[in-house]
Amino acid sequence: MIKNTGYRKLGKTTSHRKAMLSNMAISLVLHEEIKTTLQKAKELRREVEGLITLAKDKDNLALKNAVADKTAYKKLVEVLSEKYAARNGGYTKIYRAGIRKGDNAEVAIIKLVD
Repeated sequence: MIKNTGYRKLGKTTSHRKAMLSNMAISLVLHEEIKTTLQKAKELRREVEGLITLAKDKDNLALKNAVADKTAYKKLVEVLSEKYAARNGGYTKIYRAGIRKGDNAEVAIIKLVD
């Protein structure tokens, strides 16, 4: 019997998946747009929206524990929390960008909305 686990495993071990999503979240915060596979983008959305919500709630200790990079932390607290102060979620947008030639994976661009 197949049961839904609540998240995508992405073919990786737990530690690898957590590290990968953390690094991708930092990259998305810093660059505001990244290109990845569709499944990774859908999982990354959950991670990034949680970080922005922590920044909006002024929960600095939890945010500092979640974000390892100082510049990403600073940008979350100073820029993005003020930018999305009036918005109740939905901070990211995923655009499908076609098929990758090498392995036929569906590619997507994930952006922070304006």
